[in-house]
Amino acid sequence: MDPATPALVLHAGHHGALGVARSLGRLGVPVYLVDSDPRAPAFRSRYCRGSCVWDIDRAPANDSVRYLSEISDKLRRRALLIATSDASALFLASNAEALRKGFLFPHFSPGGTGYLCNKKRMHFLAGSAGIPTVKTFFPESADDFRAFARGAAFPLIVKATEHGSPSNGSTRKKIIVRNRQEFLNSPKRISVPDVRNLMVQDYVPDEVGDIWMFNGYFNAQSQCLFGLAGRKIRQNPPEAGITSLGACLPNELVVDTSERFMRAIRYEGIVDIDYVFDVRDGLYKVIDVNPRLGCTFRLFVSDTGMDVVRALYLDLTGQPVTGGRNPASRKWMVEPLDIASAFRNWRRGKLPFTGWARSVRGLQEYAYFATDDPHPMWAMLVNCFRRNRVFAPGDR
Repeated sequence: MDPATPALVLHAGHHGALGVARSLGRLGVPVYLVDSDPRAPAFRSRYCRGSCVWDIDRAPANDSVRYLSEISDKLRRRALLIATSDASALFLASNAEALRKGFLFPHFSPGGTGYLCNKKRMHFLAGSAGIPTVKTFFPESADDFRAFARGAAFPLIVKATEHGSPSNGSTRKKIIVRNRQEFLNSPKRISVPDVRNLMVQDYVPDEVGDIWMFNGYFNAQSQCLFGLAGRKIRQNPPEAGITSLGACLPNELVVDTSERFMRAIRYEGIVDIDYVFDVRDGLYKVIDVNPRLGCTFRLFVSDTGMDVVRALYLDLTGQPVTGGRNPASRKWMVEPLDIASAFRNWRRGKLPFTGWARSVRGLQEYAYFATDDPHPMWAMLVNCFRRNRVFAPGDR
């Protein structure tokens, strides 16, 4: 491949951005990172050609466009621009015309990207495309919220409907509530004062359901050039969190459903979709759609070494994409998150040592540790201890 086109990654504070630097950097692509935190572990990667400290979330959009344009001028050629969060995906969609001169990125329409970032709109969008969804309730008022609690069957999952709903610096976007009192207190726990910005979903317990994922890239014609399925083995927090240990596994139904969904809405770019398989009715039900790079993307690597970032790079630079096949089993771990999740499950009596040993057997890649790139691992550990917490919760 021709690695001459540089890449610029927005929101580099989590392990997904580090994965981008390593995935493209190992192919010789110059990778530059942007984040508000100068201590971001990805900044310490040997594959990071340059780090830029800038807060896209808080800076005025015009200032961010000007700042990124200055970076493009210094690079002296159009760079691939990669969004790794809902906020950066919405920023690209809203400022696409101004950024297109200096950067390469898929077509993000403000309406389409906004619909997928908003969980309420995404729920109805999936239903209109014929994609099964989990039974969901959207409160219209505080009275509506309290009335639902009187006849609800617990446990349930309560979520913020869109990026930016949680306030006061909260990182919790969803929680499991097991009784009426927890349900009524849920808006405070996830810092969403207006219940109209909440959604309530049926909770499918581990005994009757598995969480499956799809990671794919769709070109300008909404053709899937690369797409693989996988299953969550553990997540942190344990019952309603991000993937801490996953396995990339063949699942034609998950892949076919995802391709049908994205074709129906004429989607372009990288997408990360979560499903729950409910054995009670035998359906894979969509629970979340991320219209951008997900931080678990390095779980999904084909037998040819392809992932969604490489597919994006090759397609937008006019090079052929050879997707390859889904491996029989590939395991990937986020070290601090999985240690925390495993400890919590062990303390609850749900994960004996022998079960943990079986779960990590065949592990092929870590989010932070890499023999050819050790510094991000040490930076992550220093950051955790500096914040007086060993296990940061992370954010998808």
